[in-house]
Amino acid sequence: MSGQFHFDPDSYDDLMASDVPAYARLQQAVAEACGSSGGRLGVRLLELGTGTGETATHVLAAHPGATLVGVDASEAMLARARVRLPDADLRVARLQEELPEGPFDVVFSALAVHHLDGGEKAELFARVAGVLFDGARFVLGDLIVPEDPGDVVTPIDGVFDTPSGLGEQLAWMGEAGL
Repeated sequence: MSGQFHFDPDSYDDLMASDVPAYARLQQAVAEACGSSGGRLGVRLLELGTGTGETATHVLAAHPGATLVGVDASEAMLARARVRLPDADLRVARLQEELPEGPFDVVFSALAVHHLDGGEKAELFARVAGVLFDGARFVLGDLIVPEDPGDVVTPIDGVFDTPSGLGEQLAWMGEAGL
């Protein structure tokens, strides 16, 4: 993220619900894609862009007893998340920085990676691949540039919001070994 931007944790969830069509459905879809630990012990989760903890709350419901490590660039957002996720290890860090030490069973992110430019996304995906157990999953629920510009449903500023196309992101993930 080239510029620094901070959301207000008091209004963030309401803002996302109003600006992102089907925000609640996105949260549920990310949680479902993360799978379930089936009560297995020792499961480790990493969230990229924890924000207020909304996504993590849904994912942890399917992974009772899992250990969550979350990163976000905003201490204010993480302060809100700590109330919701008192047992989580939440760290102030940018997505361009080194990731917490793995391995992890699941790495997930919702509505954070689109703040990175293309090169930063490719680098992040390579780092994600490096912290996952073999056969583990990376779940990304985020904005993309649609093939048809008429399909845009969320306001994009082109400065702080820099989504990429689906094909580009899949290529970068493939190159990373995801």
